[in-house]
Amino acid sequence: MKIHKSIDNLPVFKNSVITFGTFDGFHHGHRKIASKIIALAKELKGESILVTFHPHPRSIIYPKDKSLKLLSSLDEKIELFKEMGLDHVVVVPFTFEFSRLSAQEYIEKFIIQKFNPSCIVVGYDHKFGLNRQGDFQLLTQYANEGKFALEKIRKQELEEITISSTKVRQAILDGRMQAANLLLGYNYQLKGMVVHGDKVGRKIGFPTANLTLSNPNKIIPKEGIYAAKVKVDGIEGGCMVYIGRRPTIDENLDQTIEVNIFEFDSNIYSKELTIEFIKLIREDEKFESLELMTNQLKLDKINAEEILNQLSPAKNPAECAVAILSYNNSEFLQSYLPVLAEYSENKCRTYVIDNASTDDTKEVISDWFPEVELIELTKNYGFAEGYNRGIRILKEDYIVLLNSDVLVTKNWLEPLIEKLKSDPSIGAVMPKIRSLENQDEFEYAGACGGYIDSLGYPFCRGRIFNHVEKDIGQYDDEQEVFWTSGAAMLMKRETFIELGGFDNSFFAHQEEIDLCWRMKRAGLKCMVIPSSVVYHFGGGSLAYSSPNKTYLNFRNNLTTIIKNEPYGKLLWLLPVRFVLDGVAGIKFLFSGKPKHTWGIIKAHFSLYARIFKIIRRKKREKEYIEKSKKGPERHAGRLRGVLIWKHFIHGKNKFSEF
Repeated sequence: MKIHKSIDNLPVFKNSVITFGTFDGFHHGHRKIASKIIALAKELKGESILVTFHPHPRSIIYPKDKSLKLLSSLDEKIELFKEMGLDHVVVVPFTFEFSRLSAQEYIEKFIIQKFNPSCIVVGYDHKFGLNRQGDFQLLTQYANEGKFALEKIRKQELEEITISSTKVRQAILDGRMQAANLLLGYNYQLKGMVVHGDKVGRKIGFPTANLTLSNPNKIIPKEGIYAAKVKVDGIEGGCMVYIGRRPTIDENLDQTIEVNIFEFDSNIYSKELTIEFIKLIREDEKFESLELMTNQLKLDKINAEEILNQLSPAKNPAECAVAILSYNNSEFLQSYLPVLAEYSENKCRTYVIDNASTDDTKEVISDWFPEVELIELTKNYGFAEGYNRGIRILKEDYIVLLNSDVLVTKNWLEPLIEKLKSDPSIGAVMPKIRSLENQDEFEYAGACGGYIDSLGYPFCRGRIFNHVEKDIGQYDDEQEVFWTSGAAMLMKRETFIELGGFDNSFFAHQEEIDLCWRMKRAGLKCMVIPSSVVYHFGGGSLAYSSPNKTYLNFRNNLTTIIKNEPYGKLLWLLPVRFVLDGVAGIKFLFSGKPKHTWGIIKAHFSLYARIFKIIRRKKREKEYIEKSKKGPERHAGRLRGVLIWKHFIHGKNKFSEF
């Protein structure tokens, strides 16, 4: 959308479709008109133009009338216009000279000369020109002469707009912010500069930012305490807003607007602050003492926080978020997001957490998937830290981690959510994961649930090392497992945060095993729900045959063992693992894969260099576990034997043989 704030240097418009108005508040009724000119412009292969006036014509024509109160400032209207997809918005500087144009001059010198319209869309009672002499009939005469086509906005639509505007204004004045916001289609805002107050709020434990409005003509809601959202200095958060004259302090004070921002303690004097009103908590009242007022404010804050945690469905349509971490995965997103949208509609909100991709990921999301929210990170943090940072931003109670190369199926999400909700002792659940390339087989990254042996080697129901089974329904029972796959897993956001999230030093691979081990130590179950099925394009992010994957797997697996096994067991376990890792390196070497051998060597060097950091992390994670403890440590999903012995010596390739 192009914005023009002068009518002197407008471009030459092609087949323009135009409408005029002040559009104060730009509520649902106004948007119908905007939608109409956009549709007509597409039909005519032309350009849609919305013309608005600033300042409000009444302030120029009747300068002594101070009763004018507005729903939106010019900047707020422009932001709302942008959401519609208009081609042009022209802001006409409404001056005394402009108001003196006769009706004919208005049509010929302003409308025709400046816009050369193919079509004009206005109401039947539209008035313009000096002393409002111009009307729809005069426009019809020019239309009959072939100057432009003329579309009339129906009387009913105009009445709806007038009624809506009146209702919005009255609702705000009554403090009925939910009704006003519903009519507007967005939260009503006030903006202003933070100025110094008398610091009474700070003295009683409720420091406030005192607001001087940027636009004194905006409607101020009814006096009282409101739950609201606030934006200041690039930060968004929740707050309480007080509008009133502080009768507890003095009977003769002027009205003030004071904002108590939750969990915030920064100097924001002389900075612009934006309030979005959500709900009136109570009307203003006088208390017998500051102590009684303070006690009431504590209750007000609790109420405000509860209200903000239950924001309107328009802002938080689902309790579940699907979080897809992406780095240069534009092709996967284009392939798999449409299916995700089809099979997850109205059940969850989808986020793409982008690790500073250098491909066209941002453009693809913006152009083709506007319903998907893009969280842009400033650099490639890898799988572990990328998710840590993204999940901190999300607000939904349940989080699905989904690889960008996973194809979901119909009803894939419901069984997972139902299971997690049904049992508070469950930490994470996962679906059955099949291979997208060989769809009758399990997929390497998780198959039908993750297990671990006594030496810390991970394997799955349906996958032993590199041997993958066909899925013939042999593992279709719900089962407690040791770990759930990071390719597709659902957990409570609270659980993820409380247990410290992923270990960011892992970068990628086996960080989900490490997290699930912490869940098990905290007494939580990890479950596989085979009635939910997804397909995974294995190795889409990093090929299974990559030496770097070998390096990460060996390094991260040893790190996981050190952090989660007791020190007494590590005394014999680590030497055994070091020997076995050496055997694996020799095997790679004689198999003609020296880069993989070097990957194992690098993994050990990295481990030794980081050992003290790992021990510090082990101590910190123990504290997370103790604080989140739900019961005794769970051992389901641990093989008491040694996987490599059973597999390489006894030739057991199927999970059912163990």
